[in-house]
Amino acid sequence: MPATTQPHRPRRRRTAALLATTVSLATAAALASALPADAHGDSGGHGHHPKPSRYQDVQLLSFNDLHGNLEPPTGSSGRVTELQPDGTTKTIDAGGVEYLATHLRDARKGNPYSITAAGGDMVGASPLISGLFHDEPTIEALNKLDLDVTSVGNHEFDEGAKELARLQNGGCHPTDGCYTDKKFKGADFPYLAANVLDEKTKKPILKPYWVWKKKDVKVGFIGVTLEGTPGIVSADGVKGLQFKDEVETINKYAKELQKQGVKSIVALIHEGGFPASASYNYDCDASGGGSGISGPIVDIAKNVTPAVDALVTGHTHNAYVCTIDDPSGKPRMVTSASSFGRLYTDTTLTYDRRTGDIARTAVKSANHVVTRDVPKAADLTSLIGKWNTLAAPIGNRPIGYISGDVNSTGTESPMGDLIADAQLAYGKKLDPETDLALMNPGGVRAGLTYKATGAEGDGVVTYAEGFTVQPFANTVNLQDFTGAQVVQALKEQVSGANAAAPKVLQVSSGLTYTLDLTKTGADRVVTDSIRLNGSVIDPAATYRVATNSFLAGGGDGFTTLGQGTGDLVGTDDLTALADYLTANSSAAGPLAPPAANRITVVQ
Repeated sequence: MPATTQPHRPRRRRTAALLATTVSLATAAALASALPADAHGDSGGHGHHPKPSRYQDVQLLSFNDLHGNLEPPTGSSGRVTELQPDGTTKTIDAGGVEYLATHLRDARKGNPYSITAAGGDMVGASPLISGLFHDEPTIEALNKLDLDVTSVGNHEFDEGAKELARLQNGGCHPTDGCYTDKKFKGADFPYLAANVLDEKTKKPILKPYWVWKKKDVKVGFIGVTLEGTPGIVSADGVKGLQFKDEVETINKYAKELQKQGVKSIVALIHEGGFPASASYNYDCDASGGGSGISGPIVDIAKNVTPAVDALVTGHTHNAYVCTIDDPSGKPRMVTSASSFGRLYTDTTLTYDRRTGDIARTAVKSANHVVTRDVPKAADLTSLIGKWNTLAAPIGNRPIGYISGDVNSTGTESPMGDLIADAQLAYGKKLDPETDLALMNPGGVRAGLTYKATGAEGDGVVTYAEGFTVQPFANTVNLQDFTGAQVVQALKEQVSGANAAAPKVLQVSSGLTYTLDLTKTGADRVVTDSIRLNGSVIDPAATYRVATNSFLAGGGDGFTTLGQGTGDLVGTDDLTALADYLTANSSAAGPLAPPAANRITVVQ
């Protein structure tokens, strides 16, 4: 396992911090009455230098789930929804680290006490420009963004703990070596993994917490990922690791920080919630604190010790700024900034020098769009250009043609169906007896956009675009199941681990059934409706099923899919998709997006 004692390299000091010589004394006027009379400082009088104000505003800028999206993401992945005063909504193009850098740097101006933190999944499931190089480009970009600290997310474990340690500490990739003439330096910021333990030593594989200090102000950060990480990451990625309860871990290290005299504490949690609206500026507290959010983060927030002053969250790719009561009944800020660098959160933490704690009555927060109407940050443009030059010979290669957008949204998506069809076709090449293919929805990372993103031309699908859709390098596996097991696997979409948040598998052509969401549990999959090429599934018959290696290992709560027999392991899933597109499309005969009509949904 990676060593945890290696010292962290000193942070590069921001130019803005070097130039800042005054202390920001302002808090929101509406909140000023909640603070004691000396909240705006004491001049000291008698010709002495002014004393510091008792209260110091600390700016916390945060984002989450970047997933290596250095370039502006395309399609729906590159837009956010904004609620208008009249109740209507509009969409705004957003994202791209060249713009994120400009927004963050502008936001820091006039805020000498500024911290930038993240909620995990900075890397993994990344577009080609980052994923092709084991996400070294993203770490370099985050260094330039002056990220101070981040928690790990589940995707930080896609390539295992040793690779995560390399991203932290630097060094060339053990198999692919160095990509440039310079050795990879690793992250300038600490990754925090408080609840990820080495099975043998029972100690965190990386630092559990980190303390930001400036003059007499101290803020501690504790970082955790969701306890359920092993169920959504390949078995190899989490081998030898234990993932502990988020609340118990945060509470443990909050006590440790308090013993060290650190009373202002922020938890970075790679777990999230589901707001009642998809609009980033939705008022989560309109009907009372936390009334507009549901999901795992609610219970976590209600049980994390009151010693923690704010929660920066992620994982669900949603945007929200909510207050949820802590165990003492006191409101506490809980935020998330969507995903792919489309938003950032600006939170004001008012630090009380007398107590060393955050004046929670004065915490304010808002999400801001990373719009593309600001100048690009030249240093990030240069970084993207460098890596694109290296990736271009591979990424620009055409692999197919489409006649329209192949979207990845919906219970059943055209992109999900296309991937399942590609895996069925590949399976039949390996074994003509292959009957069907199943694809996990979380593995469909994006759709395919008809409009050209570069010089390839409209409708052309490049290898880079395919990589963005399927970046995990899972293999296509064939297994034998009884018909009863096939039915049980379909029912596991809406029962067991997936009862509360269904994970609807994307299915290959020929497999049809009805999903009745008015029912509960496994009954939501209507057994009598399941057909393969028009015929009822025979419980006693044997069916040859193609899945990716993640599902073949029982991932995403599909335990039955981990019980197949007659295993045959094929090529990677991206190759299967590329081969399918090449064989079934041409410039003169582009592939039409699948109709996504294999699953009949009753609501």
